[in-house]
Amino acid sequence: MNYLSVENISKSFGMRVLFENISFGINEGQKIGFVAKNGTGKTSLLNIIAGNDKADTGNVVFRKGLKIAYLPQEPDLDPKLTVEQTIFDSDNPILKIIENYEHAIENPDDSEAYQKAFDAMDAHHAWDFETRYKQILFKLKLEDLHAKVGSLSGGQKKRLALANALLTTPDLLIMDEPTNHLDLEMIEWLENLFAKENFTLFMVTHDRYFLERVCNEIVELDEGTLYSYKGNYSYYLEKREARIENEATETGKAKQLFKKELEWMRRQPKARTTKSKSRIDDFHEIKDRASKRRNDHQVQLELNMERMGTKVVELHKISKSFGDKVLLDKFEYNFNRGERVGIIGKNGTGKSTFLNILTGALKPDSGKVVVGETVQFGYYTQAGINIKEGQKVIDVIREYGDYIPLKKGRQISASQLLERFLFDPKKQYDFVEKLSGGERKRLYLCTVLIKNPNFLILDEPTNDLDIVTLNVLESFLLDFPGCLLVVSHDRYFMDKIVDHLFVFRGNAEVEDFPGNYTDFRVYEDSNIQEKREASEAAPKVKKDWKQDSTPAKLSYNEQKEYQKLEKEIANLEKERETLQNKFATENWDGEEIDKQSIKLQEIIDSIEAKEERWFELSAKMEG
Repeated sequence: MNYLSVENISKSFGMRVLFENISFGINEGQKIGFVAKNGTGKTSLLNIIAGNDKADTGNVVFRKGLKIAYLPQEPDLDPKLTVEQTIFDSDNPILKIIENYEHAIENPDDSEAYQKAFDAMDAHHAWDFETRYKQILFKLKLEDLHAKVGSLSGGQKKRLALANALLTTPDLLIMDEPTNHLDLEMIEWLENLFAKENFTLFMVTHDRYFLERVCNEIVELDEGTLYSYKGNYSYYLEKREARIENEATETGKAKQLFKKELEWMRRQPKARTTKSKSRIDDFHEIKDRASKRRNDHQVQLELNMERMGTKVVELHKISKSFGDKVLLDKFEYNFNRGERVGIIGKNGTGKSTFLNILTGALKPDSGKVVVGETVQFGYYTQAGINIKEGQKVIDVIREYGDYIPLKKGRQISASQLLERFLFDPKKQYDFVEKLSGGERKRLYLCTVLIKNPNFLILDEPTNDLDIVTLNVLESFLLDFPGCLLVVSHDRYFMDKIVDHLFVFRGNAEVEDFPGNYTDFRVYEDSNIQEKREASEAAPKVKKDWKQDSTPAKLSYNEQKEYQKLEKEIANLEKERETLQNKFATENWDGEEIDKQSIKLQEIIDSIEAKEERWFELSAKMEG
């Protein structure tokens, strides 16, 4: 079923054309990831589809009665409302019923109002929805329902807006960077939710694992042309590479033909026949094809980095608390030259505090930080660049000098440096406040690297960066010769960049894990599996106990059912894994992907139902 059609829409801001005459459709069950460079109008396109903006030309045609929810990068929420009021302020009628019931509970003396609210919950099957509502708020760590929106952090506001969007149960959910401000646990929960439930999604995200695991189609806007790939992120990368190679081949052929036709053109007399005019028209088309070039640049910077001595940074029995909350307790570590460390952990476990102590921005309660004489920190914070009113892009760099020193006594002008960071001469004279979020991040990174650090600390560097820029940044960091310390929720980025992890588990527990993020998840999942297997084995040890005529023993039929369930769950899990792998390997069209997605959901639902019954019988056995 077609939900909406985008027909030949264009959008410009003054002389700057974002996109022109693009068309595509969104059908029920599609989970589309939209990919494009920063500055090409991703957010503008989302706003147009969501109905918050109008295209200069073209139309967006919606199916009648289509219910859309939109999660923007920067949610516009009423600061005067509480978390609970914000949720109940949506247009979902079931939420109003739950709200009335919650109020009735708070006023138990009004028995008539309570009975009315209770009956309404029954009539509209709102009990399950209430459970879902509380689960979503719990998973997104929004338990304080009475907190004012105005007192929330930017991350909490984004999570509240996400909860709101999920609870409106839309036909189509449009999201702009949904994983920003979510910790890794939240991201994985959201992945599972979208995989499990039949959402129709259209989203922009830089999280490549999220694209891989959630999306069944990637739409790319590249050099003004729209390309559609019926598969996940891995499939997109493979087919995109093949497309670019093919385009390069075609351009090469066009160049050869152009040379030949150019010679013919030069030999032509002024008086031209109808036949020659036709060939001339073809010539201009060939010329356009031959002159077509990809605009894929690389960030290039030859750092004038001071060589590190043997002593880098030493942390001696570092402790830090805020009130009763202990974040670090006698933490010790000595950094080595060229070390590449990732930092992961839930929000509030002390990651940013640790970085601030390391760089001297915050003093520990006890212990000391010893920094080597040759160490030069470069600290990329979440706060980003400090924007001054009326300041242009080039003015930001000129604060460090008109000429920037490079290796071997060479130097580079401020303008040339900005070009290496993908700011063309025209963009350099734009006002900083007019830059997109990703462009500001890129400029900020430039100001950090311009100081030639040999110990680079990056706190969430991937937020707001497009996938193209992320790949560029990763290539740069892989060649970075100094120490690197990264805090990031981008699992793909962490896998590529770091050698080991500091895992902040909370309550001052910091674990040094020898591997990248995927290695860590495999390790954690194996621990969970071991616990499950131990739980499965536990009832078998209780045979003697069951023979003692304990009232909680299973009947003969229940015992048979229990044993049967174990085998069925194991078989279904194998079937699920096989089918999930096929999504990455099979070249299915959109219809087949939809069909297999439904099949996968049925398997997942069956596993959950059987596991629930298995736990029920296990509990009965254990009394």
